[in-house]
Amino acid sequence: MITESLALGKRSLTKWTRNPFAVIVTSLQALFWLALFGNSFNPANAFPSTAAGSLGPLQQAFGGASTYITFLTPGVISIVALTGMSFMGVDLVFDRINGYLDVLRAFPIPRTSIYFGGVIQNVAKGMVAAPITFLIALLVPNGLKLAQGFGALNLLGIFATIALLTTVFSTFFTGIAISVKSTDSFFAAVNFLTFPIMFTSTAFFPLSFFPAWLKPVAQANPISLASDAMRLLVVNGTFSPAEVSAFIEDWVGLLIFGLAFALLGIAMARNALRAR
Repeated sequence: MITESLALGKRSLTKWTRNPFAVIVTSLQALFWLALFGNSFNPANAFPSTAAGSLGPLQQAFGGASTYITFLTPGVISIVALTGMSFMGVDLVFDRINGYLDVLRAFPIPRTSIYFGGVIQNVAKGMVAAPITFLIALLVPNGLKLAQGFGALNLLGIFATIALLTTVFSTFFTGIAISVKSTDSFFAAVNFLTFPIMFTSTAFFPLSFFPAWLKPVAQANPISLASDAMRLLVVNGTFSPAEVSAFIEDWVGLLIFGLAFALLGIAMARNALRAR
């Protein structure tokens, strides 16, 4: 099954690399969130006397981040992963419409390899988008300010976290992509799911900004778990024992989501590929 999944994932990635517009769109999306949203909705704008981009008296509320874009960057990396994993599954919808999935079902390969091939290619695309977003955050005005102790292990931790998050969402949205029978249904499902996930997370603002009834939802949101884990790496550089515990808790939460979404995605894919 591994060989077949890798071969199917490679096919999709080959098509993707021949379309540079896809990478350009990802870059523009990151630029929008960081340069436009990050400066237009920057809470520091309410304190014009503070240094350019500095959060000033709000720094503690934003987890110690020196600038809003420093706080925002992990959230934007997570948002780009969410939108990428959700919409990139459209290739599988076109494969169904064009009859390619029917051809694959006739081959002597495990049908779950079709599902895992989709998961693999989406995760690979997400791992291309993450460093692009990180680089843009460093370049935009009043942008990302790395902690003094930030090093190679911090960077590795950020990309390991985003790899886990992309896997979480890819397992779920790949199952949806294989299940639906039209692009209309696919985009309706994706839009219905992505916006609530996005705006009930701590991607844009800290948990303290949420009303009490929404805080449990925001805390359990996989976007929040990944964003908070990456913020510990970006803002603090080195960890205190309490921060190590918080980082582990975020990762455990993401692993639980990953297992649950994988089981759900496999079940959806098996049901769709078994249907006549």
